[in-house]
Amino acid sequence: MSPRQRNPGMPLDLQWVESCIVNLPAAIKRAESHKVRRSIKMEWQAAWLLRAVQCIDLTTLSGDDTETNVNRLCFKASNPIRPDILESLGVADCGVTTGAVCVYPSRVAEAVAALEGTNIPVASVATGFPAGQTPLESRLLEIKLAVEAGASEIDVVVARAQVLGRQWEALYQEIRAMREACGEAHLKVILGVGECGTLEKVKQASLVAMMAGADFIKTSTGKEGVNATFPIALIMLRAIREYYERTGIYIGFKPAGGIRAAKDSLSWLALMKEELGDEWVQPDLFRIGASGLLTDIERQLFHCANGRYAAAYQLPMA
Repeated sequence: MSPRQRNPGMPLDLQWVESCIVNLPAAIKRAESHKVRRSIKMEWQAAWLLRAVQCIDLTTLSGDDTETNVNRLCFKASNPIRPDILESLGVADCGVTTGAVCVYPSRVAEAVAALEGTNIPVASVATGFPAGQTPLESRLLEIKLAVEAGASEIDVVVARAQVLGRQWEALYQEIRAMREACGEAHLKVILGVGECGTLEKVKQASLVAMMAGADFIKTSTGKEGVNATFPIALIMLRAIREYYERTGIYIGFKPAGGIRAAKDSLSWLALMKEELGDEWVQPDLFRIGASGLLTDIERQLFHCANGRYAAAYQLPMA
């Protein structure tokens, strides 16, 4: 990530948290109108798709992950788009890579070794991912072990029971402890929005996470029934805007779960630009958690370069 000032956090402001109000019909209307009206064409589309590639956290979080899987994923992260496509688009010398590689803590060391010599950070999920239903002590130890193995970004999950019960002080203290356990590693806080109950609680949890020192807030683990949706994202982005206006601190955003189509990545980039501005369409402030998205983006870039779509076997994905 860039040397932009990290979020030091602030004392928990319960008055701010409890005063949150969400206009649900307005949020849904804004989100629905955004997705259907955005249209980016041809050479502009290629440029935006390349930016989307740079914002992907290329992820493997499967029970059958092996060192071989991780090595292939890291190679793809370093070489996300076929060289001939980049050459045709005139960006062969731009050093296009994904934003990060995201793995389980037990695979961090393998990913770090595979990415040696690149500037691609290794992110690790932690804290009892995806449910977060383990004792705090073990969750903090998991963070420390991932950092010791070389992870420079840690994706933690919050205890949804604290969100549902509006236990903001307890949530704040836990995330604060996670921030300390991360040390120099950046902290990305997963809210698990599909299990938070209401959009009001999503906004409140977003604010508490930022007050506790989160560098990023993230929608979901990708394992819930509801993951990254535009109404939810809109509420989280406006919480980020509020926090920035009050503190001057930039907080990143990461949608995850169900984002598989190239056109969807364009809609997400456009939403970031409209709600927060150009600075939030850079990899240090915007990431997309995905495993299958890159394949469709590469397919669309092939079309931009050649005027036709590639067959599936022509675009192998790690």
